Amino acid sequence: MSPTDVPEGAIRHAVTRGGRRWVVRTDGADRLIEGGLADLLALPLDEARARIDAATPVDHPFDVAAPVDVQEVWAAGVTYERSRDERMAESTEASIYDRVYVAERPELFFKAPASRVVGPGEPVGIRVDSDWDVPEPELGLVFTSRGELFGYVPGNDMSSRSIEGDNPLYLPQAKVYEAACALGPAIVPVWAVEGPFDIGLEIERDGAIAFSGTASSASITRTAEDLGAWLFAAMPFPSGAVLLTGTGIVPPESFTLAAGDVVRVSLGGVGVLENPVREVGTDLRGRTKEGTR
Repeated sequence: MSPTDVPEGAIRHAVTRGGRRWVVRTDGADRLIEGGLADLLALPLDEARARIDAATPVDHPFDVAAPVDVQEVWAAGVTYERSRDERMAESTEASIYDRVYVAERPELFFKAPASRVVGPGEPVGIRVDSDWDVPEPELGLVFTSRGELFGYVPGNDMSSRSIEGDNPLYLPQAKVYEAACALGPAIVPVWAVEGPFDIGLEIERDGAIAFSGTASSASITRTAEDLGAWLFAAMPFPSGAVLLTGTGIVPPESFTLAAGDVVRVSLGGVGVLENPVREVGTDLRGRTKEGTR
């Protein structure tokens, strides 16, 4: 599947001169869905499916934006054995990653509001004050406002391994910054595709593949239902939510992303998310504490 392929049942965020709408690919054609994604996710799953089935033909071209409108994006960490091992290797507090891997309660953290999510073709960011940066290709789960699993979306949880490795309490700075979250190109509903999913990562540099890897969502140690239950346990999401489920593909310690790289995240049967890489932020390292006062 290439970045331009769209599977049957895929729901995309269409951008036209007339505004933003949502379309579904049905029988090889794009059809317009009534309302927005928030409207769909506020419905019971069967009613959302009926609304999608009633979509009408689209008669004009459109560009594609990130497949969220007002939904928050959250993420789960240390859900693969591979991820646990790498986090333990990089961290000054290795034991906490082993403990959360086997704990009943998962690690969940806020990743991005919808306004900060990067779509297909848009640049993702690496912090200029980080020396070790990687993409994290992930299966994204889309939940309704009732916590029902609605669909799947390819995701990229951009991460600074140097910042998180220096101190686990720096996790928000390692994970939440400009252009750190990418989703797309589409959401594929649960009734249109079935897991587990093959997950792939390719990083292109100067026209050649600098790194590639594969994993399977079958290796996630927690179920979608369990992760969703913990996410919704103490917080309402009236417009639904997206939850990234962790990564099982980790480049070697010798590798770090650079501006100009191209990252491709593939999710079998769902789609391919492709983004170039750029630097973001300001480097404050080297300033003394007195100099910040």
